[in-house]
Amino acid sequence: MLALLRPEFCFAHRYTMQLMMRLKTMRQLDRWLGIPLCFVATWSLRIAHGLGFRHKVSKLSSRRVLFLELSEMGSAIIAEPALRRVRQRLDAELFFVIFARNVESLLLLKLIPSENIFLIRDDNLFTLATDSLRFLLWTRQRKIDTILDFELFSRYSALLTGFSGAAIRVGFHRFRAEGLYRGSMLTHPVVYNGHTHMARNFLAMVHALTADPLQYPFAKVAIADHETRITPAVIDTEEIAAAQALLRSVFDGYDPNRQRVVLLNPNSSEMLPQRRWPREHFLQLARLVVAEWDDVLVAITGSAAERNESLWMEAEIGHPRVRSLAGMHTLRGLLPLYSISHALITNDSGPAHFSALTSIRSIVLFGPETPSLYGSLGNTESLTLGLACSPCVTAANQKNSACTDAVCMRALRPEIVLESVRRALESCFEDAALTPAFDLQSAAASMHITTQAGHGPLH
Repeated sequence: MLALLRPEFCFAHRYTMQLMMRLKTMRQLDRWLGIPLCFVATWSLRIAHGLGFRHKVSKLSSRRVLFLELSEMGSAIIAEPALRRVRQRLDAELFFVIFARNVESLLLLKLIPSENIFLIRDDNLFTLATDSLRFLLWTRQRKIDTILDFELFSRYSALLTGFSGAAIRVGFHRFRAEGLYRGSMLTHPVVYNGHTHMARNFLAMVHALTADPLQYPFAKVAIADHETRITPAVIDTEEIAAAQALLRSVFDGYDPNRQRVVLLNPNSSEMLPQRRWPREHFLQLARLVVAEWDDVLVAITGSAAERNESLWMEAEIGHPRVRSLAGMHTLRGLLPLYSISHALITNDSGPAHFSALTSIRSIVLFGPETPSLYGSLGNTESLTLGLACSPCVTAANQKNSACTDAVCMRALRPEIVLESVRRALESCFEDAALTPAFDLQSAAASMHITTQAGHGPLH
């Protein structure tokens, strides 16, 4: 406990508290300011479009399509099948708007040119307001005709969508659900399905673009299993060599031909700290792994801001085959590192989805959120206890859980996770060239401690 009083941990705690306060302020603004603004915006658009009559879009086509996904790094990866389908089926030019702090995740996909990406800074209200106004000008300069709002019932994103100038506006609508009001500015309102994976929810928006315009609500279509497959990243030999050199810099004598690598990601977004598996569990898991296998190296990944805590974990474990890599790699640099490693143990956070772009076996720890909606699209196994209170982070509460004691994560013991690590390390001998794919039905069923794998075609 004394380690938590070190200056770097106190600074990290202050930063976390500042971020949580900023997030609380954003939620309050979205509610108390967003609701009346959405009401005014809705009627403004109705008057502009003809005294309440719906805007006729049946003869319009989508040629310049903008995707709006602001706040979740992992969701940019989950959206990949939807982006790819629009490009392939509609032969449309793709654009994207995202918070500046999350753009690196979008760049991993290499689907959208940098000049077609608009960044919104959310570090303070002034830059947020300024960039929002710049965005409305940018969409008109780029002649955006279609916008797909992937955010879950955000009034801010609804306002950006409504005033974007796009003739075709697609997004989630509440229909007869109580609460979640964000006006009626969509030309193609889509049902949000809280019982199916977000990849399918996003694809439903894409299907709405080509559906009968009289259909209501959208989208009355069965989404085929193959549509949810994610495209693996292309990783060149130079990137692989750099990842191997990184491992050699912390593990003396690292030999990829006789040593296996297990990666730990103990971090998660400050927006949802309840998703974090206890740090003590990560420490214990690392000790169990190096005690069971003599040929396994354990590396802790993370950003530069997480390096001090990662180094503390390395010191606490005190084993030569456990080292920190936090702050020593870029986000893009994670992909070659994943491709030469054998297992990743991670919270339900960005790396769980970044790993889907490679063949690594990811073991993702769920509690406040559900893999039914946010399971990785890669070669994955989701672990969750399925408590009666879980998931408590939902669209209905704007992902604002009341939980202050994440028993769902704390009760997930290291020994349980170790069993999944065993399976992952055994499978790397059986098939060294796995192709990432995700079984959505398995993820939907993984609501119990008996876990299911997400690998191979849907069944």
